[in-house]
Amino acid sequence: MSMLKLLGLKELIESISKERNLPRLAVQSAIREALLKGYERYRRAQNLDRKQFDEDYFDNFEVELDIEDEGFRVVSTKIIVEEVANSDHQIALKDVIKEVEEFGDDAAQLVGQEVVVDVTPDKKEFGRMAAMQTKQVLSQKLRDQQRQLIQEEFQDLEGTVLQTRVLRFERQSVIMAVTSGFGQPEVEAELPKREQLPNDNYRIGANFRVYLKKVSKGQQRGPQLLVSRADAGLVVYLFANEVPEIEDEVVRIVAVAREANPPSSYVGPRTKIAVDTLDRDVDPVGACIGARGSRIQVVVNELRGEKIDVIRWSPDPATYIANALSPARVDDVRLMDPESRQTHVLVAEDQLSLAIGKEGQNVRLAARLTGWKIDIKDKAKYDFEGEDAKFSDVRAQHAAELDQLEELERLEQQKLESDKLEHDDREFLSEEFDSELDEAEEEFESENQSIY
Repeated sequence: MSMLKLLGLKELIESISKERNLPRLAVQSAIREALLKGYERYRRAQNLDRKQFDEDYFDNFEVELDIEDEGFRVVSTKIIVEEVANSDHQIALKDVIKEVEEFGDDAAQLVGQEVVVDVTPDKKEFGRMAAMQTKQVLSQKLRDQQRQLIQEEFQDLEGTVLQTRVLRFERQSVIMAVTSGFGQPEVEAELPKREQLPNDNYRIGANFRVYLKKVSKGQQRGPQLLVSRADAGLVVYLFANEVPEIEDEVVRIVAVAREANPPSSYVGPRTKIAVDTLDRDVDPVGACIGARGSRIQVVVNELRGEKIDVIRWSPDPATYIANALSPARVDDVRLMDPESRQTHVLVAEDQLSLAIGKEGQNVRLAARLTGWKIDIKDKAKYDFEGEDAKFSDVRAQHAAELDQLEELERLEQQKLESDKLEHDDREFLSEEFDSELDEAEEEFESENQSIY
């Protein structure tokens, strides 16, 4: 078989493997695919008859690399035929007989079988354009291999926290270097503007802990890893890392509501976190705060001064809502409509602004944390009878709508059952008629037989 020389092939594979952190077999596979694309380009250029090539036309062609001799050859799997209609996919029996003379008179049995043929072009014929195509495809295939490797490496780490280092800035995004573990090479991750913290100082070389939010798939350009400093998962990780009771599952985090990028610059980042425990001897809030606030201070420092409220979760919605509005003092929580989860929270006049929070941040986070729609009311001005009557009408209307919906469902079910019964009756009558018809035919045949 002929072979085209690729001087320095072995060194090329080694250097690419180290530079891009790819296995040698992956590099060899990329080189083979690139050379095959180059051969396709060469064959299309040789197409003097302007024949149309389908997408799978070159599927029977392969490139074989010879690492030791530093070269490659192109081979094609062809079918043996009497008369050749397509020289790329077929080979004449007479040409094969020349190579396989031992078959003699039985050579005809070779027709329809496959044979591998060397179709390596001459170096001059291969041409400059084919060589350029090979180089371009090789670069693309290596990028694809690298993306696939990153995807496989980080897929299981999605939803965890990683240590990163700032590399550079692109538009409003921060490009960071991240590693999956000790001894592993660094890859690039993107921290978009919406996932950044306003108090962070992203200078080149600075280290940050980030939450791996998403590992992208496909062939898109740029980093495949999307990381976040604003995700609630980062807060959960930091508390679990600082509070042994959480790691030991004595204390559990029930819910987290975070506003890392408030809608107004006058309001700073803030988080509310609800915790609970089944151990009566453990104070879950105190465990998270630590002695003199030592534990929570570590989390606050990592988040660059973000305000964090740790509150006690309760199975009683009223108690839970009152706790969630901390640090405001709540006088009463009225669950006005449990179905739509609407509640009125009554506070003293001097607690109104504290319960609502600056630009509504406190009540907004409490609503997210509890899942209830919370209306803060001044207890001194609250109209108990009027609000009860209003919500009584709302509940009555809601109940009427539910009854109407149930009635429609009942009627629909009745119609379906009626249609099914009608269908079953038709089937029964049809079967009964067929049975009677069969009996009549049998009786007729019996009578005819007795005549003959």
